[in-house]
Amino acid sequence: MPPSSLPLPPPIEEAPRQRRERRKEARPGELLDAALSLFVEKGFAATRVEEVAARAGVSKGTLFLYFPSKEDLFKAVVRETIAGRFGEWNQELDAFEGNSAELLRHCLHAWWERIGMTAASGITKLVMSEAGMFPEIAAFYQQEVIGPGHDLLKRILQRGIDRGEFRPMELEYAIYSLIAPMIFLLMWKHSMAPCCPASQQIEPVAFIDTQLDLLLGGMLVQTAPSTNTTPL
Repeated sequence: MPPSSLPLPPPIEEAPRQRRERRKEARPGELLDAALSLFVEKGFAATRVEEVAARAGVSKGTLFLYFPSKEDLFKAVVRETIAGRFGEWNQELDAFEGNSAELLRHCLHAWWERIGMTAASGITKLVMSEAGMFPEIAAFYQQEVIGPGHDLLKRILQRGIDRGEFRPMELEYAIYSLIAPMIFLLMWKHSMAPCCPASQQIEPVAFIDTQLDLLLGGMLVQTAPSTNTTPL
């Protein structure tokens, strides 16, 4: 009988222990995905751990094996989706070879692609909406996301100043000129955008580029200094 006509051997059954171990390793990621979806959909206060467990396909007891409380679950979501990215962003800053205006544009585009276009973009709206009710969540977000984000932007602006590309400025306040349009974009995406017709939608990358062009160049037309030397 030719080899091509030989009967195939029966599939090797995966041992129950192997299936359990693989499933166990997958659970934290599945729980974080489910939690992120529910936190963005319902907010922190309205999300129940039972819902997270059900969406992930596990029991509430299993969820608590990995995350002792809903607050711990939220913190893990933030670290997985946002806070854990600052290491790579700082490495990109160190390796970037272009000018500081190009670096700013790269930074804002990368933020939109890696955070703004994902479900994690809803975390900012959640924190802003519920910080008053959950100050511990606000303090955590300040420490893990806002603080490192501010430091990263200040590094970029200081780079531009040191290289003679940006004029000296008060960095503590200048960074808010970069952050404010991005927060607006997030709030728009998760509040007004679903209610607006297609003709009134904002194209995120075009919005980011326009805001950055305004910040870098200003709104005033730059006129050449007068060379009129006619005596009075």
